[in-house]
Order: sequence, then structure tokens, then C-alpha cells
Amino acid sequence: MTAEQIVVVGGGVGGATAVGELRRAGFTGGITLVCGEPTVPYERPPLSKAFLLDDTVGETADIAVHPPDWYAAHAVDLRLGTTATALDTAARLVTLSDGDRLRYDRLLLATGVRPRTLGGVAGPRVHQLRTVADARLLRAALPDAEHVAVLGGGFIGCEVAAAAVQRGKRVTLLESLPTLLHRALGAQLGGAIADIHRDRGVDVRVGCSVVAVADGATGVAVTTDADRFECDLLVVGVGSVPNQELAAQAGLAVDDGVLVDEFCATSARGVYAIGDVARQCRPGHEHGVRVEHHDSAIRQAKVAARNLLGAHEPFTDVHWFWSDQYEHSIQSAGNGTTGELVVRGSLRERSFSAFRLADGRVRSVVSLDRPRDVLDTRRLIARDHVVTAAQLQDEAIPVKRLGAPPRPAMSTKERL
Repeated sequence: MTAEQIVVVGGGVGGATAVGELRRAGFTGGITLVCGEPTVPYERPPLSKAFLLDDTVGETADIAVHPPDWYAAHAVDLRLGTTATALDTAARLVTLSDGDRLRYDRLLLATGVRPRTLGGVAGPRVHQLRTVADARLLRAALPDAEHVAVLGGGFIGCEVAAAAVQRGKRVTLLESLPTLLHRALGAQLGGAIADIHRDRGVDVRVGCSVVAVADGATGVAVTTDADRFECDLLVVGVGSVPNQELAAQAGLAVDDGVLVDEFCATSARGVYAIGDVARQCRPGHEHGVRVEHHDSAIRQAKVAARNLLGAHEPFTDVHWFWSDQYEHSIQSAGNGTTGELVVRGSLRERSFSAFRLADGRVRSVVSLDRPRDVLDTRRLIARDHVVTAAQLQDEAIPVKRLGAPPRPAMSTKERL
């Protein structure tokens, strides 16, 4: 009898975590991990932080999900530098870029995202940051650059700007929206982050549209709707695009991501999807939720791996992410930028937790240098609770106590 075969397409942290969970759970059949990059799967968060700041962080093994020899030791067929080019869900076959065809009993798509590109914005001094190869190119270019421009005020843009400033560079940060991190944090909190960058010397320009970019002999000329300037190096970080083409070609349901149910199952029998590419059905979210965060990919991968083996376990974890910028740690949990904004602490003093409150429930939290608040709020969001704005603002009440059911009154005998 032929052993069961599980194929995982995508060599990011989600795919690597999934194959690890399959072996940990006792699966003894065949596992193939298809990895488009020529290196073993690795952690991406350091690429825009420690990797750019520390020239000694350079080997992929430093940031690998599993040691390079782990895959052979656990009988995982790791196909490096190979992509999946076609999927036949009726025949249960995956065709690879090298011409090989893999039979599967169950398939996990963890194809991730790719950087969004801007037409005409290219050249040897223009960089993007997604892979370790991208990070090496950018780090090698930084020493010779005096003026670094960053196009895009999302997390990648802000982290790259912070790293460049700390390496002694003059930095211009361009964002078309009203504040930095506007989509993730909203106007008020995004403005607080912009002020942190300005205080460190970054020329932050919000509400600024780039009209043209020309990479010339001496530098990059950037023309905006307000002026024109030259820089030595331009980093473009204007969002991402889900790698859903393989799923779409195979007839799976897609809509800005591969659509999955609460168990991470796609519309095709035996096919699951996780991580940045997956748009999951979630209560209260009409169009589902697609989360591009490291922690979510890891947790979702473990649940999906168990479901590949026959479990029926919903993925309901509260999403959490972090961003290190200068000496500050920005953390967030939950989903949503709507509802009443309630601040505990002080935006001016740069120590706060900002909650989104709707119908007596906390929907999300963003904190600056208050990690404990985020941990406690994750637990709060995950259970039934009712809180008020006044309670959230009252720092005399620990977050972990908020929304807790009242303790039953002690009997006379217990009091004695």
C-alpha cells in the first residue's frame, strides 16, 4: 500500500511550521515542502530590523525556522529553488517548475505574498524588502548612501527608516495617506508614531504622492506632488499582493487571498491554505480576514497541520503582531480600527494602550511599550466580556481584571 503523501507549497514560516507539526503529531507518511527560495525556510521579521542593523547577522541558519539538517533527519523532502506551476485537484497532482509532478493525498498552500510594485519605479538604487536576498542587497548598499528615501509608511517602511537613521543616514519617509501606519493604527495613533520618527530626524512627509522616479547616474530623483529631490537609495514598501495564482488556476475560490473556512480548508477537497495568502471566514467579518503577520502564520500552521491529519479544530486565535522601531515596541492584538478609541496612558508621553471599543466589547488594542497590556487584552478579546471606556482608561484596574465575572459573595461560614 502506498504511503500517504502530504505536499506543502510555500517555504515561509507557515509551511516550515506545518511540516514540523505534522511530524510532531506522529504522521509517518511522505512530506514534500516546495520552497521557491534557494535557502531553507527562515524567519522574515529580522530582515527589516536586526539584519539591517547588524552586519554579523547574515547566514540564513541564524534565522532559520529549523536547522538545515532538520529536514533530512525528519524525512521531509525539501525542494529548494522550486515553485509550483500547476495544480490539478481532480487528479491530486502538483506540477513543479523543474517539470516534476507530485501526487498528494492532502495539500497545504502557504504561498504567502509578494511586494506590490509600481510601474516605472526600478533601477539598481531602488530596493524592495521581502526575502533574505533583498535584505543582503539593501544592507550592502547602505554604507555608501548618505540620503535614503523610503516610499511607503507601513511597517516595513517605518522599520527600514528606523534602521537607516540608526546607521547614521539622512532619511526621507514618504506616505500618501494622512499618517504613517494609517491603515493599521488609524490617524491618531499613526500620528504618534510619525512624531517618534520626526524626533529621531526622519523627514516624514504624509499626504504625499510620488509622481515620478528616475534612477540616474548619480542618484535617484524623486518627484512628488509637492517638490523634487534626489537620494542615494530608494526603498519601496507600498504593500503586498497575495500569491493566489496557483489556487485560482485550479479553480479554488479566491478573493484577495485564498478563501478558507474556520478549519483552514479551501473550496477544494483535501486542500488547505494558511498564512499571508489565506482569507479566513471569521464571525463579524463579512469578507473574511487575511492577516499578514508572523505569529498568526505559525499558529494557523499548527492548527491546519492537525486538521490535515483528521482533526476538526477551528482556528480562532486572536491575531497579534509587533514592530520594533528605535527603542520602542509597538504591539497590537485583535482586528479592527472602528469603534470608540479609548486610550490608557498618554500618547504625548509615549506610553499607552489604545483600545477599540464597540458594544461593550474590546475589539482590538495597540500599545506602545506596554506588552503586558497586549497579552492580557488578547485573553480578554477571546472570552465574553463587557467593559466601559472609563474602566479601560482607569490604570488602577489591571487589564487582566477587566470584564471578569464578579466573584461570588462569601457565605458567613466562609468569612469566619
